[in-house]
Amino acid sequence: MTQSINSSSLVEKPIYGVMFAIGGCHLLNDSLQSVIPAMFPILEVSLSLTYTQLGLIAFVLNMVASVLQPVVGFISDKKPMPFALPLGMTSSFMGIAGLAFASEYWMILVSVIFLGLGSAIFHPEGSRVSFMAAGSKRGLSQSIYQVGGNTGQALAPLISAFILVPLGQIGIALFLFVAALGIFILSKISIWYKQQLEQEKRQKVKKILLSSLPEMTKQQIGVALVLLLIIIFARSFYVTNMTSFYIFHLIEFYGLTIQQGQLYVFLFLGVGAVGTFFGGPIADKIGRKNVILLSITVPIPLAAFLPYLPLPAVLLFLACIGFFIMLSFSVTVVYAQELVPSKIGTMAGLTVGLAFGMGAIGAVVIGILMDAIGVYHTMIIVSFLPIIGVVGFWLPRDRKLTVA
Repeated sequence: MTQSINSSSLVEKPIYGVMFAIGGCHLLNDSLQSVIPAMFPILEVSLSLTYTQLGLIAFVLNMVASVLQPVVGFISDKKPMPFALPLGMTSSFMGIAGLAFASEYWMILVSVIFLGLGSAIFHPEGSRVSFMAAGSKRGLSQSIYQVGGNTGQALAPLISAFILVPLGQIGIALFLFVAALGIFILSKISIWYKQQLEQEKRQKVKKILLSSLPEMTKQQIGVALVLLLIIIFARSFYVTNMTSFYIFHLIEFYGLTIQQGQLYVFLFLGVGAVGTFFGGPIADKIGRKNVILLSITVPIPLAAFLPYLPLPAVLLFLACIGFFIMLSFSVTVVYAQELVPSKIGTMAGLTVGLAFGMGAIGAVVIGILMDAIGVYHTMIIVSFLPIIGVVGFWLPRDRKLTVA
């Protein structure tokens, strides 16, 4: 694997305006998706849906996004598509409109397909914009981008508690304004993106040492990618449980109301977003693998004890698990891009797309388990998922990234 390649980034210094703008749009995009799990407690009552049916809704959303993301990334590696960004948000706009007025189960499924399509288009191209604006601050830029998305996901319990519970399903229509704002900002970003591509054609692009990893054979790269994807599987499966289904454990086992329970879920996701932000800068200093190992080892005992804790201790454990398990979210994306530096969009689509895909499968499996053996016993089974992440000890060790 060559250490020096032509970068699509035309700048040595980070362009913070673009970095924060695309991170903000990631927040808007994922806050639209967070409407789906926020709807679950409402739909369970209003449409008398089973846990399995709720899981299928999450499955459709995440599977559409996961399958198409690597495809979009592969295509954009060959032919970047600046104006795909606002088009993707337009698809999400249509999905939100459908959700607000859906009266049948099938209408909800069709609406989430539009949301999944919008997400599949946004994420690989958004990650590319983050890369182009990063300069030498790869970890920081990816953290800013990913923390926007994770913050948007963290809003799900607040959306449920303070919008959908008092207003009902029609309250989803408020998020049409969020989608419209995203379309506007992404249109501006797309203009900058297009200008960068045009400039790339007119002048020679500066080369940078894109990979902090040692030279490896294709087989070694393949093994490292498989290990990385196993880690993403374990993390995504667990986070899906906490985002979409842990609320039912809080209601059943601790007797909390929907609004009270959603605040606990928000703590997990909110602190997780903080972890996502710090993961990139920490990895720039101590290495990608070290952050990944920290992220997979600390949550193992905490997650194992979580189902048995008294309520006051739950808050502390949720905060710690959320912070550490999401510490490596942006780092795994950067690590994959450095494994295959010529396929920035494809690697972003593969890693983030897999996270959606594992979330999709996880949602169905967890829903089926909860219907079959109950909420409490399902939470016990899921608590052992982080153990799978120990395969990260076999990842190749990286070194500090330098600029040529």
